[in-house]
Amino acid sequence: MQLAYGYGVYAHLPNWHTERSIMSTTEITAVDPVCGMTVNPNESLHSEHNGKLYYFCSQGCQKRFEANPVGVLTERTEKDLAKTHATANESSSCCHGSGPGKGSASKTPADTDAIYTCPMHPEIEQQGPGDCPICGMDLEPKFIDMADHGDDAQYADMKRRFWVGVVLSAPLLVLAMGPMIGLQIADWMSNTVFAWLQLALATPVVFWCGWPLLVRGVKSFHSMNLNMFSLIAVGTLAAYLFSLVVVLLPGVIPEAFFENGVPPLYFEAAAVIITLVLLGQVLELRARQQTGGAIRELMQLAPETAHRLTDDGEEEVSLDSVHKGDRLRIRPGEKVPVDGRVVSGSSSVDESMLTGEPIPLQKSEGDEVTGGTLNQTGALVMEAVGVGGDTVLSRIVQMVADAQRSRAPIQKLVDVVARYFVPAVIACSVLAFIGWAIFGPEPQLAHAFVAAVAVLIIACPCALGLATPMSVMVGVGRGAKEGVLIKNAEVLEVMEKVDTIVVDKTGTLTQGRPEVTAIETFAGANEPEILALAAAVETQSEHPLAQAIVRRAKENAREQLEATDFNSITGGGVRAKVDGRDVVIGKADLLIEQNVDGVAAGRDQAAKHQNEGATVIFVAVDGTLAALMAITDPIKPSTPAALKTLHELGLKVVMLTGDAERTAKAVATKLGIDEFHAGVSPEEKHAFVRKLKSEGKTVAMAGDGINDAPALAEANVGIAMGTGTGVAIESAGVTLVGGDLRGVAAASNLSRKTMSNIRQNLFFAFIYNALGIPVAAGLLYPFFGILLSPMIAAAAMSFSSVSVIANALRLRAAKLT
Repeated sequence: MQLAYGYGVYAHLPNWHTERSIMSTTEITAVDPVCGMTVNPNESLHSEHNGKLYYFCSQGCQKRFEANPVGVLTERTEKDLAKTHATANESSSCCHGSGPGKGSASKTPADTDAIYTCPMHPEIEQQGPGDCPICGMDLEPKFIDMADHGDDAQYADMKRRFWVGVVLSAPLLVLAMGPMIGLQIADWMSNTVFAWLQLALATPVVFWCGWPLLVRGVKSFHSMNLNMFSLIAVGTLAAYLFSLVVVLLPGVIPEAFFENGVPPLYFEAAAVIITLVLLGQVLELRARQQTGGAIRELMQLAPETAHRLTDDGEEEVSLDSVHKGDRLRIRPGEKVPVDGRVVSGSSSVDESMLTGEPIPLQKSEGDEVTGGTLNQTGALVMEAVGVGGDTVLSRIVQMVADAQRSRAPIQKLVDVVARYFVPAVIACSVLAFIGWAIFGPEPQLAHAFVAAVAVLIIACPCALGLATPMSVMVGVGRGAKEGVLIKNAEVLEVMEKVDTIVVDKTGTLTQGRPEVTAIETFAGANEPEILALAAAVETQSEHPLAQAIVRRAKENAREQLEATDFNSITGGGVRAKVDGRDVVIGKADLLIEQNVDGVAAGRDQAAKHQNEGATVIFVAVDGTLAALMAITDPIKPSTPAALKTLHELGLKVVMLTGDAERTAKAVATKLGIDEFHAGVSPEEKHAFVRKLKSEGKTVAMAGDGINDAPALAEANVGIAMGTGTGVAIESAGVTLVGGDLRGVAAASNLSRKTMSNIRQNLFFAFIYNALGIPVAAGLLYPFFGILLSPMIAAAAMSFSSVSVIANALRLRAAKLT
């Protein structure tokens, strides 16, 4: 392997630690190949490519490099690196303004080197901020910066434009509508002054307040991805430009446009439309901030600083300056800064933010701790293992953000409709103009113009575009607060159709921490002695049942014996020598195969324990059955209530377990499981799930995400159960952070409520346009004399978006369990 420093490559020395020491004294620097920032190799993130190490100023640059290293290196030649190196040194700022190695860099308002994506169309990605070429929405950063607690720049900008629009549109509206309410403006102002005053008030509203909307509209015609901004731009510019011609060149206006002997002005319509659309944008951005509440709450779990131990003592550093291998001190009452391993000290740690369980866990040397959890009673010194984007918390945050931007399959229907909707609306607008111009009352062209603009504005498809993404964003965020992590919107849609839940027993229905509940001895064996012999053998096994025996022996404070010649026997057992005695531990059938005497006599006693839900193992010493141990994995207190909820939802629950038939039956009977299968291997679980699918069932499989991986992959929806650092975030469609069956019920409820909310939003959007366009075109005029003004159309359009947003936000208060 070689190391890329600056612009050259240095051979990898045999002793990496020595090499780091030498380079640190000579102050050799490296250049980030993505942004050109000068970084310190000793304090930076790094990745390997083709045997070389490349160093990065932040996680954003590292992720971009890892996604396409060849493209990055091809684009940034050595000459480019030299230029950006000089620029970076002059400005002394990092493109990201956060992350390891940032030095004195300050955060810039917009990260121009980060990857941005569209919240409506996640397939759209570009470097730096901008707007979506499809829908015109502002792009947002794809990767979440844990050091960034929310950037309100876009919201603040839109709000500022909106309030300026309100201040200027209000007097404009009074001037234009004054005569309708008895205000005779002509008595104290000439028509010329009146027109120029309206022009002065409307121009900054249209071309400053509404500039982002107009730019998006023009771009949509340039790319022919017509959207809501296409209609807004056409409608407002038509109203404004017509009025401008009236002011500057009144003689060119046909008399068919005249009202009361003068050509009409529509400045107030253009300004008020822009202001109302900005109101909708402000409300939408505010709603998006609210939907991001789950992410912000997760991000706030991590502390801002950490106490790093160095050769010179202890120093307080920002979290983004912590690197893998750093030793950190955690005082009582402080949060664990990053993922790591305890190297000294002992304390209880509250991991409820991950597990949902309020009982703190004892941590001592060698135990793993997770960033964001709360240290309670004692002081700990830990070694950082996972930092930055590698922590459990960071991965959860990124997963939630990615899921909120994902698209449900139902969105395809919306996309198809939207593709033809805007051209159809423009056609309707033209037809409305022609119809009024030919058949309308005097002034015909004036009425035609109003109807055409009203159709364009009221048909704005923003409500249609918001219907699905808003519900997905709120639903995914709501699930995150309950510890239900949804991988993408498609999972939500499929989960709604699930009719069968397949669950593992150990760790899903039960605590996953077996306990020895009974020991029965035979042939005059001594219980403490047998327990000590068995624990000596099982110490070398990682099986949960083996660990239960070891824990029981420690509780009895027996002197720990040493086992030799340890051997794992195929078929479910172990064998070893302890103090010169031959010890065999396993199932009854295995001991019979090993020619152990007296096993038949112990079967009857074993059956009694198995009927009560216990797993029984046999212990033989020197060829004779010495004892049997009943081991029980306690059922989680929340399991019965969770199963009741699943049944109320109409779901069939099937339990698959590797335990004995009697044990599985006892648990299934006690919990009211619909169907169970015992003695099932991981391969058989996979085959069983496939069989259910072949029968037309839609299956969700809940397991630990590791042993049950084949079945999880085969199921329509895989649900990974896990706690703490063992959570299998990327192994399934749904991850239950707390490892609790209540999460399965919550996920099922969440999917149903979210999909129902999406359908409600689509109904609102479709029915609104189905009714609004004919009304705006003048359908009611022949019957009631009602012709919708463009301003009323704009207000109605904004209301449709607000109704969709408000309906989606109801999911935040949805009861899931």
